[in-house]
Amino acid sequence: MDQHATSTRSPPVAKRRLVDLPGPRPLPIIGNLHQVDRRAMHLSVEAWAREYGPFFRFRIGDRRFVGVADPEALSTLMRDRPAGVRRGAKLERIWTEMGLPVGVFIAEGEAWKRQRRMVMAGFDPAHVREYFPALQRVAMRLQGRWSKAAARKQDIALQPDLMRFTVDAIAGLAFGAEVNTLESDDEVIQAHLDKIFPAMFNRVMAPLPIWRWVKRPVDRQLERSVASVQQAIEGFIAQSRARLLAEPERRTKPADLLEAMLVASEAHDSGLDDADVAGNVLTMLLAGEDTTANTLAWMIYLLHRHPETLARARAEVLGEFGDRGELSHEGLGRLDYVEACAHETMRLKPVAPFLGLQLEHDTVIGDVAVPRGTLVWAVMRHASLDDSHFADAASFRPERWLGDGGPAQAASSAKRVSMPFGAGPRVCPGRYLALLEMKLCIAMLLQRFEILGIDTPEGGPAREQLQFTMSPVGLRMRLRERTAEG
Repeated sequence: MDQHATSTRSPPVAKRRLVDLPGPRPLPIIGNLHQVDRRAMHLSVEAWAREYGPFFRFRIGDRRFVGVADPEALSTLMRDRPAGVRRGAKLERIWTEMGLPVGVFIAEGEAWKRQRRMVMAGFDPAHVREYFPALQRVAMRLQGRWSKAAARKQDIALQPDLMRFTVDAIAGLAFGAEVNTLESDDEVIQAHLDKIFPAMFNRVMAPLPIWRWVKRPVDRQLERSVASVQQAIEGFIAQSRARLLAEPERRTKPADLLEAMLVASEAHDSGLDDADVAGNVLTMLLAGEDTTANTLAWMIYLLHRHPETLARARAEVLGEFGDRGELSHEGLGRLDYVEACAHETMRLKPVAPFLGLQLEHDTVIGDVAVPRGTLVWAVMRHASLDDSHFADAASFRPERWLGDGGPAQAASSAKRVSMPFGAGPRVCPGRYLALLEMKLCIAMLLQRFEILGIDTPEGGPAREQLQFTMSPVGLRMRLRERTAEG
């Protein structure tokens, strides 16, 4: 992979203060809010990083941010979590105010440590491998859904279908639940999940908490969606408890992550309770749905826009599985080029192009003295699009991930600047499952279908939209089923 090595440096020495940093000129009261589009706010902040350098300052309403776009400084911040760096306190307040239980995504301090241990055990590769047959069934349901659309020459709303796929997948692995949103067009849990992240992002970014004073229709709908999701979570937990009661041997060998969490929460001095379990059920539903589905949507879009890359990926899939062969766990593990396409997609179109952080103690970021409590806007994508880190950085070139050791080693290198799963102690626990889901979905698509077109609402390139995660706007896909001869 064509990245420069990160040099080893002495501990940073402060040469500047926050007031010394450049940045866009704010207005009274609103700060720089007039200069950003909330639905594409990351693009405005990335533009400031290009204009003012890797350390700059700006203000949204009464909240003052230091923007950090330097990859070495970002890596240092990631390693200092959770003791020295936490998520913004406002995010946790909004989360709990919405009535959502706190899981490993939101938790901090000792609560995070207890929950992290519990969650990581369920996402190890061996556990995911045991679940693979159920994941295959979910992929077959997606194939069947797309086959019907192809036969009817219907457009496919790409992201909603991919979110159904990821909800069904995570529900099986994490909860042992046969949630089947792919074969239903009725109102399903996915429709309620889709409202939570956008609402949370809007409230976190809002200069005034209007929802506390006036209940708008969108606020009432959010309350109904949260209630429906909580009811579903209670159902998952009740079903899992019933299985543990009926089959006590499951306590020594839990069959899914929820069973493992319930067993762990009942252990003496675990420090865990039902609220912790519910919080992590919700975390996995939300994170497992939104992030993987949006990455898949971007990946399919980019492959379609690069026919030679698409052809190479298809050739690898057909070389491994043939025209109708079963997509096996072992075979997916050998799809290095498809995995490289996933990593290149996440470099160019990360679903988390920024992270909102808050410092727990006085520190030095780069050469800037930053006091405790400061809000940090971590500009995660800036360096990934810089030619000094990646040759021809703006181009979609999956082969850059195919150096010695293959794409997995390149992506996990400590020298990397692309960090789509985060880094340090809070690196995403579901990254192995996410990559497996991506490879399975893409292999099924390339083996069984030709992509006739992917359309955007305006007819041009896909626009980026920020609703907590970054997604393409309104992609619609047209497919034709392939014959066995291709």
